[in-house]
Amino acid sequence: MVKKLFFLLLFTTLTVFGQNSLTLEDKIYNAVDAVVANPSLESLQKLDATEKKFWKNPIPKTKNELLAIVVLNCNKAYYENQFGKTNQAVSSYEKAWQIYQKNKLSNYDITEYCLKPLGNLYTIMGDYDNAENTIKQYYFIANAEKNQAQKIAAILNLSNVYQNTGRVNEAIDLLEKTIKTEKLSAVQKGNLFNNLGNNYVLSYRQPTFFPSNMIKKLESSYLSAIQLLKSDKTQTETLANCYRNLSSLNLQWQKMELANSYFEKAKNYFFATPNISPRKLAKFNYEEANLLFQQQKYAESSNLIKAIFRILIPNYSNQKNILPNPNSLYAETVLLDALDLQAEIFVEQNQPKKGLEAYALSFQIEELFANLLVYENSKIINQIRIRNRTEKCIAIYDFLFKKENEIGYIESAFQLSERTKSGVLKSYLSNKKTASREEKLHLEQLQNWNNEILKEQQKGDLANVSKINEAIKKQNELMLSLKSKRAKESKTSKTDWNIQDLYSKLEKDKAIMVEYFSGFERMYIFTLANQRIKLENFNVTDTAIPKIISFLDYFSDANKITDNISGYNHYGNSLYKMLKLPTNITYKNLIIVPDGILNFLPFEALITKESTTTNFAQMHYLLNDFKIAYNNSAGFYLNGKPISNDKKSVLGIFPVFEKTNYELTFSKTEMQSIKSNFDGEFFENSNATFDNFRKNATNYSILHLSTHATSGDTETPANIKFYDREILYSELYNLNINPDLVVLSACETGIGKLYKSEGAMSVARGFQFAGAQNLLFSLWKVNDYTTSVFMADFYKNIKNGSSYLDANHQAKLDFLNDKSISNAKKSPYYWSAFVYYGGIEAAEKPTHYYFYILGLLILIGLFLVFKHFRK
Repeated sequence: MVKKLFFLLLFTTLTVFGQNSLTLEDKIYNAVDAVVANPSLESLQKLDATEKKFWKNPIPKTKNELLAIVVLNCNKAYYENQFGKTNQAVSSYEKAWQIYQKNKLSNYDITEYCLKPLGNLYTIMGDYDNAENTIKQYYFIANAEKNQAQKIAAILNLSNVYQNTGRVNEAIDLLEKTIKTEKLSAVQKGNLFNNLGNNYVLSYRQPTFFPSNMIKKLESSYLSAIQLLKSDKTQTETLANCYRNLSSLNLQWQKMELANSYFEKAKNYFFATPNISPRKLAKFNYEEANLLFQQQKYAESSNLIKAIFRILIPNYSNQKNILPNPNSLYAETVLLDALDLQAEIFVEQNQPKKGLEAYALSFQIEELFANLLVYENSKIINQIRIRNRTEKCIAIYDFLFKKENEIGYIESAFQLSERTKSGVLKSYLSNKKTASREEKLHLEQLQNWNNEILKEQQKGDLANVSKINEAIKKQNELMLSLKSKRAKESKTSKTDWNIQDLYSKLEKDKAIMVEYFSGFERMYIFTLANQRIKLENFNVTDTAIPKIISFLDYFSDANKITDNISGYNHYGNSLYKMLKLPTNITYKNLIIVPDGILNFLPFEALITKESTTTNFAQMHYLLNDFKIAYNNSAGFYLNGKPISNDKKSVLGIFPVFEKTNYELTFSKTEMQSIKSNFDGEFFENSNATFDNFRKNATNYSILHLSTHATSGDTETPANIKFYDREILYSELYNLNINPDLVVLSACETGIGKLYKSEGAMSVARGFQFAGAQNLLFSLWKVNDYTTSVFMADFYKNIKNGSSYLDANHQAKLDFLNDKSISNAKKSPYYWSAFVYYGGIEAAEKPTHYYFYILGLLILIGLFLVFKHFRK
C-alpha cells in the first residue's frame, strides 16, 4: 500500500517547469510525501498541523483540495496504526470516509486505502456493527464495479466479523459457498480455507471432543491453505497464520509436542515477513507466551509479556513490578490479552492479589473500549469478554475469603458481578438523562435505520440489497457524526455504589436478595440478608444446565406438567435445592436477580418440598414462602424511583382481532375488569394502533397491552402486535415514557435472544429502554382465559392499595384457591407465566396527609368560631 500511495502522490505533486508557487492542494500532497518518505510520530504531527491550517482558512474548498485532505487522512491513519495509535487511526479513516461521502468525491480507491483497513480496525477493536456495516458497503461497491479482489477481501473480512460475533454457521456458509462458486486465485482460495478452518474450530463448544470427521475437515482446511500458499513468497504472513492456527488447535487437544512444532514453523514464516508492524509482533509474542503458559513455563511466559509491554507502551520500564502504569494504558486488545494472561500466571504462582491487580488493569482497558462503541450489539458482545474475566475474579475473591475470612472479599466479588448486569441498558438510560437534544435525535435516527435494515433482512432472498446498503450508508453517516460529537465530551460511567445503602434498603423493605452470576464453569449465588452477604456456587458443566432445561421444558406446552405431575414435582424440588434459595422466612419479600438461562425460570413455581399429591393447589411452591420480585440488577433495585402517590389511570390497548385467526376471545373480559377498577382510555379493535399508543403513553400511570407477541427466532427479533402492525422490540427504544407500571398481557413478552450479560432481547426489554421501571410480563405462551382471570384479581388488588409485588403474589394465590377453576387449569403453566420486575414498595397512601390537613383546618375553624363568639 505504501509504495502505491507513494508513486500516486509523487505523480500528483509534480509541478510544471516555471511554476512560481505551490497550490494549497500541492502543499497537502507534499506534506504527505514527507511522511511517506520518513514516517515517524514527529512527521505525523506536522501532518496534523497541515490539516489544521487547511480547515482554518475560510475560503471555500475545491473538490481536488478536499480529495487531498482525504488522501492525507488515509495516509495518516495507516502510519498511526503502524505506530500503535489504533484509536487515532480509526478517527482519521472515519474522517476521510466522511469527507469523501459528504462531498461525493471520486478518482481515488477509497475502498483499498480507507474502507478495508477501517473495517479491519473495527473488527480488532470489537466494534463489530461498524465493521460489518463498513465491509458490506465496500462489498457492495466492489460487486458493482466487478472488482473481484476487493469482493473476496470483503468476504474474508466479513467472515471474521461473523466468527467474532458467534455467527459461526453464517461464516462457514459464506466461505464454503465462495470457495465453490467464485473464480479464485490460489492465494484467495488459501486465505478462504484458513478462515474456514478457524470457524470449524468454533463450531464445537468443547474442542477436546471433536468428532473424527470434524478433525479431518479442520486439518484439511489448514493444510489445503498451506498447499495453495507455500509457493507464493508474498504469503509468508498468511502461512504463519495457518501454522499458528494448527498450533492452537493441537494445544487445545493437549498435543503439546505437535503444537510446539507447528508454532516453530509459524515463527519461521512470520519473521520472514517484511515490515512487521509493532502490533503484529506483540500479538505473535502473546500467542507464544500463551503456548508457554499452557506448558507451565511461567517465567518464560512472563518474559514475553514484558516484551509485549515494551513494544506497545511508550516508556515502559522493565521494573520489578511487571505490570504497567495504569496511566499508560489505552484501548488495545493485545494489551488486554497480555494483562489477562499475566493475571493467570500470578494465580498459578499463588499470588492471587497480584492476579486481581492485573485484572483491574484489564477492566480499565475494557472501559476505554466501551466508550468507543456506539451500537448496542457491539457493546453486548464486548461484555461477554468482561464476564469471562469477572468469573475468574469472583473465584479469586472466594478463595481469599475462605483463606482470610474477610467479608470485604465477597462484597468486592458482588460489585464485580453487578458490573456485568444489564450494562448496556444502564448506559442507555444514563445517556438519555444527560445527552443533548441533538445527540438524542442522532440516537433515535440511528435506531430507526437499524430497524429498517432488520425489517428488510427479514425478507430473506426477497430483500432489496440496494435498500439495505442505502440504510447502512445513512446509519454510518449518523454514527460518524455522533462519534465526533461524543469525542468532544469525555464521559466516564461509574457503576459502583455503597453496599451499605443496599443493606439499608433491604432492611427497610424487609427483603432478602439473591443474585446469580452464570459463569462458564460455575454458577455463583450471592445472598444478601440481615446486613450480611453470603457467596455459594455450584458446577455448571455437568448436570446443572441440563437440569434447568429439563424443568423449563415443562412450560413449553400446556399439557406437559399435567401429563407428568410426579416428574414436575421431582425436577422442581431438585432445582430448588440446587439454586440454594433461602429457607429463612423471617422476611417474606424475596428479590431475585437472575442470570443467563435463569432469566426464563419462574422461581415461584419451584417445589420446596416434594410430594405425591396431584392437587396443584396443595403443592409446596416457593410462592407459598415468599413474595417474589425480579430485577435486572441490585443497582436497579436500589436506585428505582418511588411509586407515584397520584391517582392511578390506565391506558389500555386491546386489539382483540375479532373474526380473525388471532382473535383473543377473553381480552374484552380482561378490559372490562380493569375498567371496573380504574379510569383511563381504552383502545380496542381497529383503534388499538401503535400510533394511538405512542401518542397517549405519557399521559397514564399504567400501560396495559392485551395482545399477541412473540420471542422471535434466529431471523426475526422479538415483537409485539398492535392492530395495524407488528413492532420490533428495538422500535420501542425511542418511546420516551415514565409510567408507574407496564403490563404486557401477551405471550412470551419476556423471551428473546439471550445474552448472559444483558438478559433476553425481548419486548419487555424494549419497554425498559423506553423508560419503564416496573413491568409485569410473560415467560411463555399464555392462555387467553386464565390470563383474563389473573389480570382481574391483579387489578382488584392494586385498587385495594396493594403494592405491585403484593398484587401479583396474591393474584396467584387467589387463582390457586379459586374453586371455580379446574385442577388442570391450576397447573403452574397457567398461573406462573407472569413475572414482576421492579420496586417492591407500595405507594404511600395520601389519606394520612389528607386527614392531617383536614383535622388542622377544622381546628383552625373551631378556633376562629370560638374567638368570634368570645367577642
